[in-house]
Amino acid sequence: MKPLDARLLRHARQTIVYVAVLVVLGAAAAGLVIAQAQLLASAIAGAFTHHASLAALRGAVIALGAVIAGRALIAWATEAAAYRASAAVKSQLRRRLLARAVQLGPRWLAGDTRPGVRARGAVRDAAPEERFPGTPYGGTAGLTELATEGVDALDGYFAGYLPQLVLAVIVPLAVLARVGLADPLSAAVIAMTLPLIPLFGALIGKAASDRAQRRWLALARLAHHFADVVAGLPTLKVFGRAREQRDSIAAVTGEYRRATLGTLRLAFLSSLVLELIATMSVALVATEIGLRLVYGHLDLRTGLLALILAPEAYLPLRQAGARFHASTDGLAAAGDAFAVIETPAPGASGKHSRPAPMPDAIRLEGVQVRHEGRSSAAPDDAWLGLARGEVTALAGPSGSGKSTLIDVLLGFARPSTGRVLVEAADGQADLAEIDPEAWRSRIAWVAQDPVLFAGSVESNIRLGWPGAPSEAVEAARHAAALDEIPLGKRVGEGGTGLSSGQRRRVALARALLAVAAQRPVLLLDEPTAGLDAATEARVIATLRGQAAAGRLILVASHRPAVLAAADRVVRIGHHADSRQVPARAEVLA
Repeated sequence: MKPLDARLLRHARQTIVYVAVLVVLGAAAAGLVIAQAQLLASAIAGAFTHHASLAALRGAVIALGAVIAGRALIAWATEAAAYRASAAVKSQLRRRLLARAVQLGPRWLAGDTRPGVRARGAVRDAAPEERFPGTPYGGTAGLTELATEGVDALDGYFAGYLPQLVLAVIVPLAVLARVGLADPLSAAVIAMTLPLIPLFGALIGKAASDRAQRRWLALARLAHHFADVVAGLPTLKVFGRAREQRDSIAAVTGEYRRATLGTLRLAFLSSLVLELIATMSVALVATEIGLRLVYGHLDLRTGLLALILAPEAYLPLRQAGARFHASTDGLAAAGDAFAVIETPAPGASGKHSRPAPMPDAIRLEGVQVRHEGRSSAAPDDAWLGLARGEVTALAGPSGSGKSTLIDVLLGFARPSTGRVLVEAADGQADLAEIDPEAWRSRIAWVAQDPVLFAGSVESNIRLGWPGAPSEAVEAARHAAALDEIPLGKRVGEGGTGLSSGQRRRVALARALLAVAAQRPVLLLDEPTAGLDAATEARVIATLRGQAAAGRLILVASHRPAVLAAADRVVRIGHHADSRQVPARAEVLA
């Protein structure tokens, strides 16, 4: 764990400004420390050696008060700058983190392990499944934990550790230079003992860093496991497995508690060690100064100056070591955030991407997607075409790659072999060359497991077109056969309060509203699952109406009624022999 991670400078530009401000404030603080020591040494030496009265020392006392006020002002400015910088950096990191999670797509969040998609976790030597179960960062729960409490822990780094780190560089050098001019012997003693604090701090910091990473890992496991158990609680209760999961959560909680207490214990012990080293070092300086004062080899003012400045040389290093432990959680979480941000996103690079055309047709030629841990590709050698005015159905057994093909069309997955061609009025282009964000603005999509957010049904539908007129929202609701659900009905997170079929139809209404906002491509993954025959017929009629309006429609489905209503059916699958040899996609007119 580095004291100043260079990735902070790349991904959070505010850090550069903040470090520059800290350097200026640190230099000012070092100057005031030296000025305060000189004023104190002069005043005390004048009072004891020359018997100066308080009136004679009035100027020195006033100047000393001004210096103390200046140090207090700099301390306030440093803290204010720290919290402002911390807020700005956290905001930048969260935006970048969530933006990259969106670019990586739902397959990454669901735990895709293809090379280049799985990012490195905080614990570098841990196996992926040991970091966070299921996904690189614990799925939605782990990513939420990372973006909230994990990033929030950077407050301790910016407000505590980084200012002291800057002072630990500037102040000791300034003190050594000033003491060296006045008393070279004291400066030599300080120079010899000063490296002991960073040396022991580094040794202890390595152990603290490892413990902080284990603590952050335990917290991420707890967040993921708890969210998973809560989501499946009704099923666990029905099958009488809730007690076992309660014990499992207790075990994970105990692991987190032990990791936290271990980190705190090490932090307290390290503070004691650093304090002891600094005290002994100052004692050495005081001893040699005292002996020379006694034998008249050193004047009182110079001895006092060296003695007052000596603790100031060690203080920033001690505080930096103590504050390091408060920053380890934030640095560990920031490392995970950087790993997500730096994970290559599927799709074209934004620098050389072509603008997204308005497609008239889409062709998939020999598309094959290989997954890590699977012996065969899914899909394998898929050929199909989408044209305006047609409903194309994608059929095949579970695991054959239907949802993966939709991910390919969305730009969330890249074919291992083959290509996707987008045909438009001005020619054709390879999807790999098209800007993925612009391309997705041409697509309306219903996932196999659609996501709804807490709010009204209308607010969930309007996600497809936030500025849609009320008439368009009402028309989308009616087209999705959602007449029995009022737009003002409140739903919980994940669509709590609606049945699975109703949640799917809300997502379909959202996609239809997006289509109304000039998105010509409609991709649907099992849009009629959980619907009765009459409702399914209405949804199919809606799809036929969208086709008649000139949309390009691809539907992945197992339902016979959907396949029967499609203009073309593309079947993908594999032979069920022991070798699992994939078959060529079969296109049926």
